[in-house]
Amino acid sequence: MGEQTILFIASEMTPFVKTGGLGDVVGALPKSLAKAGQNVKVIVPLYSCIDYQKFGLRKVTEGNCVNMGNCQEFFSVHQSNYVPGVETYFIEFNKYFDRNGVYDDRFSRIGYQDNGYRYAFFCRAALQTAKDLGIHAKVLHLHDWQTALIPYFIKTSYDPFFKDMKTLLTIHNLPYQGRFGADVVPYAGIGWDAFNPGAFEDYGCINFLKGGIRFADKLNTVSPNYAREILTPEFGAGLDWLLRERQADLSGILNGIDTELWNPKKDLIIPKKYSYRTAQKKEENKRHLVQKFGLESTQKPLISMCVRLSEQKGIKMLAECIEPVLRNMETQFVIMGQGEKWANDYFGSLPYKYPGKIAVDIGYNAEKEHLMCSGADFALVPSLYEPCGLTQMVSQTYGALPIVRSTGGLEDTVLNYNEYYGVGTGFKFNDVSANALYNTIGWANATYYDRPEHIVRMREMAMQKNYSWKESCKDYQNLYQQMSGEFLCKKST
Repeated sequence: MGEQTILFIASEMTPFVKTGGLGDVVGALPKSLAKAGQNVKVIVPLYSCIDYQKFGLRKVTEGNCVNMGNCQEFFSVHQSNYVPGVETYFIEFNKYFDRNGVYDDRFSRIGYQDNGYRYAFFCRAALQTAKDLGIHAKVLHLHDWQTALIPYFIKTSYDPFFKDMKTLLTIHNLPYQGRFGADVVPYAGIGWDAFNPGAFEDYGCINFLKGGIRFADKLNTVSPNYAREILTPEFGAGLDWLLRERQADLSGILNGIDTELWNPKKDLIIPKKYSYRTAQKKEENKRHLVQKFGLESTQKPLISMCVRLSEQKGIKMLAECIEPVLRNMETQFVIMGQGEKWANDYFGSLPYKYPGKIAVDIGYNAEKEHLMCSGADFALVPSLYEPCGLTQMVSQTYGALPIVRSTGGLEDTVLNYNEYYGVGTGFKFNDVSANALYNTIGWANATYYDRPEHIVRMREMAMQKNYSWKESCKDYQNLYQQMSGEFLCKKST
């Protein structure tokens, strides 16, 4: 049996380019699969923000051509071996990817009007690249709407090169579906027979993800609970009916975190390294964090929040209750993130109203996130919905107990505090209300003061949980095996 390849096709990949959790997954999962002996390759766009020299890119082909509607588009392909064991290919096409942002203008935050054209081209060009380079993949692992046209292209192709390829579409965040005007349909080369309400058509527009769900061989999302939730109208974002039709082909596999990057025993960024056996050293990191952000005291609980300031993350609930928390509870906050303008302005104003009780950094800095995880007592993730979430897994690894709403991957990964036995790894609430969030912050705060021995025990439990990609990697390999109908070969040595 010949060597078999899993080909990832995605719009972003850490460390090359990242806007969110999708980049983290596409960066970590192939690396984990490669360590397990799997032959893995990745294709992503060559955005202008990608550092050629740092990542050792070299051009491997040029003059590649793909037919898009009534025109031909010519592109080049670069390669990097920066990620150990994972050959990564980059499609260079300046017309669509030489811009100052990935999906939107990074200054105005307005999405590019031609995103439908950009990623329709990318889908076609990725398949052409696989053929040009002779990548005979057994499974194409696709990610979100940006690659969701590919299952249709595979299903309708007469090219024998693609005959036996199977497609797995991973849904990282269902509400982001890629809806564009119907003018994209002929450019993408989608037959009008597929532009119907059961496939790509969505109230006169093309819906990339909808078509991908219809035509992919298998579907999965990034936590078991989210896979159940998206079958319901509440979380299905208008596609729950289609997902219920495909339910037999849908599974949920929990994301992992990069435990080489997120490991308090080895973290070179934090002031003091520690493990669950030496968790008391975390206090030195808390002292550093309090001083760095100008907070009041190391004796008061410290709640960190590092999230995108968007409605999904529950920031409206938090905005309704954070000032009563700051007035009524002896606690402190460090918040880092950016997003909706009102949220940037509102949260950014709080340190002036409550000096010493709250610090806010509008933006993102990776080093500060490490410091926040290592120094905080609690990590706040009050999401309205959360397909998986990495923050709560990282925070537990560092002994910062999550305060979360019971949804999606937050439900799967946080064990709610049991006051009687003094065990758990975090504090959970159900209702989408500022009152529920206020009470849960109060619950965590009271536990910190009244039952400190429970906090110590919970911190140790949280830090011993294993959120590496190792188990999830096995689940994906099993899924690939089901799809290919045979055992996947490991790389030849």
